Amino acid sequence: MNDNQQNEILHRIEKLRKEKDVVLLAHYYVDGEVQKIADYVGDSFYLAKVATQVTQQNILFCGVKFMGESAKLLNPSKNVIMADDYADCPMAHMITAEKIREVKAKYDDLSVVCYVNSTADAKSESDVCVTSSNALKVVKNIKEKNIFFVPDNNLGRFIAEQLPEKNFIFNDGYCHVHKSINLDAVLEAKKLHPDAVVLTHPECTMDILEISDYVGSTSQIIDYATNSDDKEFIICTEVGVFYELQMKNPKKKFYSALSHQVCQNMKKVTLDKVLEALEKMGPYVELPDEIMEKAANPLFKMLELAK
Repeated sequence: MNDNQQNEILHRIEKLRKEKDVVLLAHYYVDGEVQKIADYVGDSFYLAKVATQVTQQNILFCGVKFMGESAKLLNPSKNVIMADDYADCPMAHMITAEKIREVKAKYDDLSVVCYVNSTADAKSESDVCVTSSNALKVVKNIKEKNIFFVPDNNLGRFIAEQLPEKNFIFNDGYCHVHKSINLDAVLEAKKLHPDAVVLTHPECTMDILEISDYVGSTSQIIDYATNSDDKEFIICTEVGVFYELQMKNPKKKFYSALSHQVCQNMKKVTLDKVLEALEKMGPYVELPDEIMEKAANPLFKMLELAK
C-alpha cells in the first residue's frame, strides 16, 4: 500500500466513524497503524472499563473475539462490531463451561476466577473475571478459600505464589505466544544486551518470571519502562506493545527475546479491515440472551472488586 492509498483509507475511516457515531477501541497487540487511529488503546482491563464509559452507540473493537464479547456483555444496548470476526484467541477456548461445572461439583467454598481471555460461555459459569493487571487485587478480595483459576495456567500460578493462604486449582490453558518465549532465548538476549532490564508478562512460564526484573500486564510493562531510569529493555510479551513503548520512550531501546513473539490473530486487524467494518457496520457481536446476563455478572463483579 503506497502513501496515497493509505491516506485515502485513513480519510474514509475518519469520515465514517463520525457519520456513524463509532468509537474505535484497540488493544496494544494490534498493528501500530491501527493503534494510531484508535480513540482508546489499552490492555484488556482498561478497554473493559472504557467500554462502559463511551457515549457512542457503536463500538468498533480492534482486537480478538473475547474482547468484543466482553464489550457487548458490559454494554448490551450498544452495537459492538469486530474489525475482524476471525481474530480469535486460542487460549479462550482452553476452558469449557462443562469443565467448570465439573470442578464446581467437586469443591465446596469455591470461587471460579475466569481470566477475561475466555469465551462468554465460560464466563457464564464463573464467579468473577480478572485481567493480568487486576488479578492479584481481585483474588485477594475473594472470601472463598478454593480458587479455580481458568483458563491460563501461567497467570494462575503467578497469582497463587503471592497468595499462599488460598488453595488454587489450575486449568491446563496457556497463551501460545507467551509460552513460546523460552528460557534459553531470554538468557541469550541478556547476553546480547547485558544492560537491559527484563520486563515480562505473567502469561509467560515460571522459569521466565523468575529471572525477570519486573512482571506485569501489558500496560504495567509500558508504565514501568516509561518511569524507569534504565535505557534498555528486553520485552517478554507480544511485539505489538513496542509501538506504544517507542512512542512514549523514543530515546530508549527495546528488544524482543524471540523474533516471533507475534499473535497472528491480533495481526489480522488491519486498516483495510477497520474500513470494511465501518462500511458494512458489521460483523456485530451477538450472544444468546441466556448467556448475556450470566456472563456479564462476573465482569461487573471484576470492575467492583478491582476499584
